[in-house]
Amino acid sequence: RKKKTKMADDEPMEEAPADAPAEGEVEVAEMSVLDALRDVLKRALIHGGLKRGLREVAKALDSRTAKLCCLAKDCDNAEYSNLVRALCDEGGVSLVMVDEGKQLGEWAGLCKINEEGEATSVVRCSAACVTEFGEDTRALSVLLTYLKAQAPEDK
Repeated sequence: RKKKTKMADDEPMEEAPADAPAEGEVEVAEMSVLDALRDVLKRALIHGGLKRGLREVAKALDSRTAKLCCLAKDCDNAEYSNLVRALCDEGGVSLVMVDEGKQLGEWAGLCKINEEGEATSVVRCSAACVTEFGEDTRALSVLLTYLKAQAPEDK
């Protein structure tokens, strides 16, 4: 029978917390909106509140359960992007534009993670929306603050 060890018992883990607070403070101060969006999408995926693809996004926007919507700028179908934009406007849902569909697909969990922790086999995703944020984090507050600042410009 193998002896199970807890991570807290490992020596390298004991040394890491001494350095971690300084790095953590710097990371929090420099969190960009896209980093915050990535974290919010990952947390929503974990809590089962992320809808991916046109069908799921359209259903969530139509039923008014969506709280935040993402659309890829490189979406080549104009009807697709017009539908998502119109549904967002109709429901008063904030729309965040992401540069690439591959990037949105990776953030939405449409990929495989290799041994090094890098995303491989990323599937392109043109639209995703959050119906349940999950937990209240720093990233969520950064993103919501950004969206509130953007709201007056859109209307």
